[in-house]
Amino acid sequence: GFQTCVLANHWVDDSAGRLLTARLLALLRRRFQLLLESCRIGMAKPEPGVYWHALAALGVKPHQV
Repeated sequence: GFQTCVLANHWVDDSAGRLLTARLLALLRRRFQLLLESCRIGMAKPEPGVYWHALAALGVKPHQV
């Protein structure tokens, strides 16, 4: 009955090591209902907007988490 979410504070990885990052993100996507990447949503922790975005994406209200 629980939903889980990862809030990843990172930038788009165009380095030589990006394959490792991509594998890690793929693993996280399989384990969690939602993976939010700051580089994709345009907000980062600890900005309040990132948490509101996560709540909306999960379809829950603050008192439910």
